[in-house]
Amino acid sequence: MAGSRLDPWLGSYASRARSMSASEIRSLFAVASRPEVVSLAGGMPFVQALSVDDIADSVAAMIRTKGAVALQYGSGQGDTTLREQIANEVVAPVGISAHPDDVVVTTGSQMALDLVVRVFCDPGDVVLVEAPSYVGALGVFRAYECDIVHVAMDEEGLSPNALEDAIAAVIASGRRPKLIYTIPSFHNPAGVTQGPLRRTQILEIANRHSILVLEDDPYGLLGFDGPYADGAAPRAMRADDSQGVVYLGSFSKTIASGLRVGWAIAPHGVREKLVLAAESAILCPSNFSQLTVSDYLATQPWTDQIKTFRELYRERRDALLESLEAMMPRGTSWTVPEGGFYSWVTLPEGLDSRAMLPRAVAALVAYVPGTGFFVDGTGTESLRLSYCYPEPDRIREGVRRLAGVVESELTLVNTFGSAGHHADSGQQTPSPDVA
Repeated sequence: MAGSRLDPWLGSYASRARSMSASEIRSLFAVASRPEVVSLAGGMPFVQALSVDDIADSVAAMIRTKGAVALQYGSGQGDTTLREQIANEVVAPVGISAHPDDVVVTTGSQMALDLVVRVFCDPGDVVLVEAPSYVGALGVFRAYECDIVHVAMDEEGLSPNALEDAIAAVIASGRRPKLIYTIPSFHNPAGVTQGPLRRTQILEIANRHSILVLEDDPYGLLGFDGPYADGAAPRAMRADDSQGVVYLGSFSKTIASGLRVGWAIAPHGVREKLVLAAESAILCPSNFSQLTVSDYLATQPWTDQIKTFRELYRERRDALLESLEAMMPRGTSWTVPEGGFYSWVTLPEGLDSRAMLPRAVAALVAYVPGTGFFVDGTGTESLRLSYCYPEPDRIREGVRRLAGVVESELTLVNTFGSAGHHADSGQQTPSPDVA
């Protein structure tokens, strides 16, 4: 097949690669990374809250005592000590009782997600996801040529009634859903959390239809309001169903994203397949990163550090919500997260967050348009705001700038009419700072 002047291999790509494209908003975020722009877009943890000196001391001690191991190949399943720490300590607050053999350490939970989809999904298989859903997960599902079906959410997350309807529609078409992908705690991007009854209902539906639940929980320990104000974490779905749920976790939000260490906790048979898939992809996760995390857990007050993160994110969430309430025009609404990094904003009728983004960046404020969290181009009326990284005063200034842009857009819409709907432009891959 023919290529092109820019890419002579264009005609040789696999079908799953031909639809891959960088989002058109990437170029805007290159501009948005300038210091004068207030970015409410990126989901980057505030790693400046960590003690770099303590981490440096911990890494230095690890290298002195375990350097030969840290710099060598390791197990495809992950370091034994770290798997023990994950199973016995890290997931205990969310109610999971796991054996270290159930744990597969991965290069971030994004890799764990990729491995699960690689093991379970053939092209055309149906995956049920929330509406909206994590943009990085959508990229994985589309890379493996899955048929993605969005399921409606409400103020408590994934709707059981909508889930039942979606499953019935898929079965009526002669197919069966392969996975249910959900972020039940402090959702990205919606900011909502499933209550205990809601989780039980979803598990019952999944079990009745023999559909595996893929539970993504990077924010579970970062609750700071409502039932989670005292540091309690939502009970994981995996805690109540060890055979029907694959649980994904990460140290990116609770320690540091640059370490790229995550994990999956899976039923025995699934775990074996994940290890084989991981070995064929990367041979093994980084021993250096794993031992860095393991020694940090063993020698540093990591639960105190999580408390520091929780208090910091609560202050920034409050700054965001107070500013939205004080400055955004009538007709704007938003979710009130009790943890995590994000609030989901719905604009006044007639506004298009994707069309508005260039003007927002020109006004020195950035966000992620809602269309990025759907596969069909919907979500134009919504956008995601992140409060995890900017200082509270920067958040207030960012909302002030955003409110001005929204006011201007309302004036344009009232004068010339609403913007048109954007069709889906294919598989768009997010950059890490936007996801």
